[in-house]
Amino acid sequence: MAGSGAEERVYSRQLYVLGSGARRLAGAAVLVSGLRGTGAQVAAALVLAGTGRVVLHDRGTACTADRAHQFLLGESDIGQNRAEASQRALADLNPRVVVAAYTGELLEDFLTSFQVVVLTESPLEEQLRVGDFCHAQGICFIVADAKGLAGQLFCDFGKHFIVDDPAEGDPLCATVQHISQGNPGVVTCMGTEDSHGHLFCDGDLVTFSGVEGMVELNGQEPVPVRVLDAFRLEINDTSSFSPYCRGGLVSQVRLPQVHSYEPLRQSLAEPKIRVASPEELPRSRSLHAAFQALHAFRREQGRLPRPRAPADAERVLELARSLGVQQGPLDEDVVRAFASVSAGDLCPVAAVVGALAAQEALKAITGKFLPLDQWLYFDALECLGLEGAAQLAEEDCAPRGSRYDGQIAVFGAAFQEQLGCQKYLVVGAGAVGCELLKNFAMMGLAAGPGGDLTVTDMDTVALSNLHRQLLYRSADISRPKSVVAAEAVRRMNPDVRVTAHQNQVGPVTEPFYGDSFFRRLDGVASALDTLEARAYLESRCRRCLTPLLDSGTEGARGNVLAMVPPLTKPLGPAGTPGNGTFPVCTLRYFPRTIQHTLQWARDEFEGLFQLPAEHVSQFMEDPAFLEQLPAAKALEVLQQVQGSLQERPRDWQDCVRWARRHWQSCYHDAITQLLHTFPPEHETSPGVPFWAGDRTCPHPLTFNPDNDTHLEYILAAAHLFAQAHKVPPCRDRAAAQTILRSMVLPPFVPQEGLHIPLTEEQEEARMPADHGGLAELLQDLVQRRQELVGGEEEVQVPLMEPIYFEKDNDIHVDFITAASNLRAENYGIPPANWLTSKRIAGRIVPAIITTTAAVAGLACLEVYKLVWGCQDLSCYRNSNFCLSDCLLLRIQPLPPPTYRYGGREWNCWDRLEMQAVGTDGQEATVQEVLDWLQRTHGWTVTMLLCGHTVLYDREEDEETRAQQQAQRLSENLEDTGELRQRELELLYVCEGEEAETEDTRPPLLCSLP
Repeated sequence: MAGSGAEERVYSRQLYVLGSGARRLAGAAVLVSGLRGTGAQVAAALVLAGTGRVVLHDRGTACTADRAHQFLLGESDIGQNRAEASQRALADLNPRVVVAAYTGELLEDFLTSFQVVVLTESPLEEQLRVGDFCHAQGICFIVADAKGLAGQLFCDFGKHFIVDDPAEGDPLCATVQHISQGNPGVVTCMGTEDSHGHLFCDGDLVTFSGVEGMVELNGQEPVPVRVLDAFRLEINDTSSFSPYCRGGLVSQVRLPQVHSYEPLRQSLAEPKIRVASPEELPRSRSLHAAFQALHAFRREQGRLPRPRAPADAERVLELARSLGVQQGPLDEDVVRAFASVSAGDLCPVAAVVGALAAQEALKAITGKFLPLDQWLYFDALECLGLEGAAQLAEEDCAPRGSRYDGQIAVFGAAFQEQLGCQKYLVVGAGAVGCELLKNFAMMGLAAGPGGDLTVTDMDTVALSNLHRQLLYRSADISRPKSVVAAEAVRRMNPDVRVTAHQNQVGPVTEPFYGDSFFRRLDGVASALDTLEARAYLESRCRRCLTPLLDSGTEGARGNVLAMVPPLTKPLGPAGTPGNGTFPVCTLRYFPRTIQHTLQWARDEFEGLFQLPAEHVSQFMEDPAFLEQLPAAKALEVLQQVQGSLQERPRDWQDCVRWARRHWQSCYHDAITQLLHTFPPEHETSPGVPFWAGDRTCPHPLTFNPDNDTHLEYILAAAHLFAQAHKVPPCRDRAAAQTILRSMVLPPFVPQEGLHIPLTEEQEEARMPADHGGLAELLQDLVQRRQELVGGEEEVQVPLMEPIYFEKDNDIHVDFITAASNLRAENYGIPPANWLTSKRIAGRIVPAIITTTAAVAGLACLEVYKLVWGCQDLSCYRNSNFCLSDCLLLRIQPLPPPTYRYGGREWNCWDRLEMQAVGTDGQEATVQEVLDWLQRTHGWTVTMLLCGHTVLYDREEDEETRAQQQAQRLSENLEDTGELRQRELELLYVCEGEEAETEDTRPPLLCSLP
């Protein structure tokens, strides 16, 4: 992949996952043979990823049934060659990639031009022939096959394949607090997050940098560590080294690995199968035999087994027994089930297998992550155990000449009609949302009478979406995602009844997405990227007993959680996400990691280019806003306004001079002052050095206009300062260097006795505001305002324009990167490149198309079960996977917890329901609710609440109680935000209980008239 700025913006999230290896994609050539569902998923992922040349091979013609799993085909493509028809769609998907179609035989001369060859839907004889040739030529070879509810994946990357970076994420790093002299030496350290230990494992290789005292460690070759505990590591002999003084970083080193693979012919007989647990191995071995038996059946009969035909399934089982390839007992039920639906084609299965295969192809190209060694089997045969599905006969699954014949072969024609009647909500039309909608279109969800598919997303299509969001093209940039996605769904399947919304699903939209909306749904698919939004959606589905499929991805990892009332445990509260905040003193004086300096740079951006402009605009509009602020904050704002007005530039040259002065203040003067107050030899108490442990002694920088980082800072800062002051910006490096060389700044003189707060408490207890100085400054600035306003009451043109940090603005990221790396240089912290800085400062979740495709496919497998109305917990699956090491784990969800209350057993889905209509036909009073609980359940209520609003409290005085009891339920809720719908969820405390045990009582749902 070329390194232009535009391409980095498009592929940035992918670069975060694949690292520097991603740049090899542009020079790679991949052959994808077989353009049905699995092959289409492989090819689309490779094209979106930016692979230089993707050649599509297929000798067959597209038929109507292909349109239920091959999302690249349109109605007009029926009867045409699948590769040629798919080429037209894929070429439009990513103009940077050369996409070609080939319809001839796979001859050796043709294969030699490829780095990776992927075979799907290929006969075993062709797999063996091509596999032998690729192994001999060092061409990475992949087989991916999906049959019905099962999939097979095989990788052969040759005898000598180098994995440059086997692990996911950034290498580990920790700050050194002490290193002992001994054999072995003991390193005491802490992780990048405050008060957290390191994350190293036994055998990890590490290097040291920035160590003072024991300098022999700096620059040494990588050494292995042994973990003693969360904060201590053992390393090699340090007894002859100088005594440790202070500082230093210990960093993980990942060395390239060499892997060797057996050819397909040999590996068929002696398979190495990847499983998530040893218990899965017998099932995978049975599937290994079943796939070979299926190839034998096809050679023998010239076709696949007929759907649900017992005789054909038994013949496949006989062939599996006769082949003698299994390494252990053959699970005959698995083989029969596999054979009975092997003629089926399911879009979700193709999505999962295709995504796994595409990720292996990316590994082959980039050298990033460990390739599969060598087989992987995947199945969702639990779907056949569903009530209804198990009773299907051959005639129920026979072809109808429909686009859904591949799905009917597995689940029957009646089930297809049920799919068409579904009402679903998809929340989020980003990477996962696009894949879900694509699968829904192929499956025919909501494509029949009464069907309804609603997609909602507030965002618009951005350039950086295009490499991982299948439904969008460059012409769609700035259009609403939900609208574009709905249009794409209609093109894929005109029968789907899809509606696009541009709303957030949250408290403010509850009048629209209320209880009645959620209760009419058959299911909700979550494709959200924040924990808070996902938790809210879970709470709405939980309240309305609506099934929810929650999908999430991060880099090469993904998960799907199924919440099926009343079978499964609720998803529960979301964990608290890391918000990137650190103690102010750490950022201001004692940074230890690049995360600290990047957060400091983000704060600098806001403090230089956003807040001053906001405060100037507020002051010019109406100085009275200061009256609402505490005195100390008001003084701070006024000083900022004064500084902004004094520093107003006349032209771009003034902006360059301002940037140079600010550089000096941040990276030289502030550090010099800190070292004047706390010299390197300073001690907190006799014998205890100040600059030790988590405090790294900094050093000031000297400005050099020829230093690239120094100049990048000046150019970015000057540009932003000019933009904020409405001055035409400029990026002329030579002109800026000329100005900088002519500048002479006065020498810095440190202040004596300057107080520097060392803790959060000291920071908060700083001197209060000088009220006299505040009044005097306010008077001066009010007079200055009058001069600028010129007698008018309102300033017609704002003096400054606030700039808000935007992770997709290159100038913004330029400033953050340079500002952070200069700060890092002050403190001896290794710098971060532009992309890493963008990811951390922009709090970007890494994303790639393979992960999103796999997670959506797994979610849609659970949709099948929901459509059946399955009430058997054992049929559902929660899925977790990690494509970086080809690990897929699917487990049964936990049942809901139960508890005893009021003499009976309840679970978390239970609730009491009451029609809150009083004896007068109007809304019930609080007393009538209390009477209902007493009459119906024998419970004497001492406190009744709606959210945080107390409706009744027996501890109040008699007059207050009487008022509470006489009130209508909703009387006091209009102003609290609790009354957003006509159904209230009430909590209560009964006699002899404590309010803190409220989560062990069934809630009371009161329907208002």
